[in-house]
Amino acid sequence: MPSTSNPTQPQDGLGRRAVRGASVTIAGQGGRILIQLLSVVVLARLLSPNDYGLFAMVMAVAGIAEVFRDFGLSQAAVQAKSLSEEQRDWLFWINSAIGLALSIIVFFSSWAIAGFFGHAELVQLSQSIAVVFLINGIATQFRASLTRSLRFTALALIDLTSSAIGLGTAILMGVLGFGVWALAGQLIIQAIVVLLVSAAACRWLPHLPRRGVPIKAFLRFGGHMVATQIITYAGNNADTVTIGLAFGPAPLGIYNRPFQLVMNIANQLRAPITNVAIPILSRLQEAPERFWKFARVGQSALGYSIVPALAIATGAALPATDILLGREWLSSAPILAFLAASAALQTLGYFGYWVYVAKGITGALFQFNLVSVGIKIACLVIGAHWGVTGVAAGYFISAIVSWPLSLIWIAKTIQGVPIRMFTTAFLRMGGLATVAAGAAYMATTWTANFGSWVQILSASGAVIVLYAAALLIPAPRRDMRELIGVAFMLRREKAQP
Repeated sequence: MPSTSNPTQPQDGLGRRAVRGASVTIAGQGGRILIQLLSVVVLARLLSPNDYGLFAMVMAVAGIAEVFRDFGLSQAAVQAKSLSEEQRDWLFWINSAIGLALSIIVFFSSWAIAGFFGHAELVQLSQSIAVVFLINGIATQFRASLTRSLRFTALALIDLTSSAIGLGTAILMGVLGFGVWALAGQLIIQAIVVLLVSAAACRWLPHLPRRGVPIKAFLRFGGHMVATQIITYAGNNADTVTIGLAFGPAPLGIYNRPFQLVMNIANQLRAPITNVAIPILSRLQEAPERFWKFARVGQSALGYSIVPALAIATGAALPATDILLGREWLSSAPILAFLAASAALQTLGYFGYWVYVAKGITGALFQFNLVSVGIKIACLVIGAHWGVTGVAAGYFISAIVSWPLSLIWIAKTIQGVPIRMFTTAFLRMGGLATVAAGAAYMATTWTANFGSWVQILSASGAVIVLYAAALLIPAPRRDMRELIGVAFMLRREKAQP
């Protein structure tokens, strides 16, 4: 009988692991966010918008290989109720083979990428990053094994170390005048560090695959996931392709910096809760009451932590752009405001993704993404008639349309979803964030004569005061009591043997 890589039973010590996992991943992600901010502040002053635009062009097209490289098998390994050593070996070799094939494809597609955008310098840039897909393919199941085992400390250290070394490489190359190649160097070095440290932390060496090992269920799950991720990738990069083709690399760089700043940091802020939520929810599939309780608390955790920060970024976009990117990037401020508001909407609805993955209903997730991405692309193309800022406005409009669609789709797909509870919480936290963004904007307007730092501090203070005052309202107060109550419950479980 094959051994399992994670013999922990679904209900065994989840409170203890959730508390420890959330604490560790939040701390590690905080470090990564600081590194990301440092990267933005330093590299924006070493590289030009044209450099960022060229790199974004390459990644918008070649980056789709990263979706195929994973093939949804990392989430398949994490979500599975049981995973034998032999199955894990097969998944490792499948991901590695896909990574090798995609590296070759990207390398020989470099001329097509350059021709598509009309910039010959993209040939060597595309070829240089092709190796990243092979490296990431080899690393996939090492990271999945750590996630499945709930080894959040190791994952946090890996992400922090790789980000720091990658940034150091990019800064050094930027100072030496390598231009866009500093971004390629950052990507390659970071991938190498992730592979080496993940393999060392995992303490597992794959064996050659054996016949007769059942892996069809993993491939079926992964096939649905990769189809969903391709659609999501197309939606996430439609703005880059639209701007690159219509306006060229420099305007794309003006758009790309606030996009990467807002979306990368939003993703990193969501990651600690997501990294804990999906494996925990996967183990609560047979306990519906606890499942929906945990998902609801996760939505509140996102809505009262990340969304207020995005409200500040929305209302204080001008001084934030000045501080983080520099005065030469001030034309990006309206773009940053639209994208921060979009990220807030996406964050409030993010629990839906957890539910789809934890329940293993990736076919329904694909259908929803197909519709929502179609809406996004239509909004982006229409917005392009008003320039780069119009594209950002189109992105925001698509986020407004997509969140109710997501809630409807979940209710249609899964029986017994407490959809009213999630909807009212969404509207409550979204309304509070809208008022907070307005308060941040008013604070920056009133302090405009005192410089960007005073404006940011004033905006942050206004939002903090607003959220504190919201606790006088019964519904937000109940949300906070629920969060605190679940935290105490998890701590009580932690104390149990």
